[in-house]
Amino acid sequence: MIDGPPRPAAIVFDWDNTLVDTWPVIHESLMVTLSAMGHEPWTFEETRRRAHKSLRDAFPGLFGERWEEARQIFYAAFEGMHIDRLRPIEDAGELLASLSASDVHVAVLSNKTGMYLRAEALHLGWSGYFDSLVGAGDAARDKPAPESLQLALARAPVQPGPKVWIVGDAGIDMEIAHRTGCLPVLLHRDAGDPEFAAWPPTHCFASCRGLLEYITGW
Repeated sequence: MIDGPPRPAAIVFDWDNTLVDTWPVIHESLMVTLSAMGHEPWTFEETRRRAHKSLRDAFPGLFGERWEEARQIFYAAFEGMHIDRLRPIEDAGELLASLSASDVHVAVLSNKTGMYLRAEALHLGWSGYFDSLVGAGDAARDKPAPESLQLALARAPVQPGPKVWIVGDAGIDMEIAHRTGCLPVLLHRDAGDPEFAAWPPTHCFASCRGLLEYITGW
């Protein structure tokens, strides 16, 4: 068996850029919003570095009292393209199909607004792979707040703790794992990136294929 973390009772995946490639859509929607609000545009790398919080957590800091106006602009741009341009990350579908055949509870915890998250999962034909799909606005507070994870695990046979993997590509995913005593598992990224200095992953997989090869050894 490939070296890796102990088999979990539950796996909670991030969505954007963990299972699906959505950076181009997020970036373009943000650029429309920043321009309309009179802000300097971000580079694509700035978007990748900065766009991890939920909109209701991030926009008040960016736009102050006009954040709800900015939200409307962002969603108008986003709704026009997110389904048509949705692309699964390589081997993500096969990974999820394999997990769905196991006894592991599988959930998604995303900072994408819940209705958009569930629409995307339905479009890809993936809804049946998950015991729950929790997005921004579904819980009282969004990731990395513990309420969001409690909701994602509401149907699970286990409470947050070391038998739960949090799998994601961003520091905020590692943060909620640390804060709730779960196992932080990094996917697609280098653990040496400074983004992970405060909340380091315990285990890393370079790709969905790498994680799939590990779980097939269970």
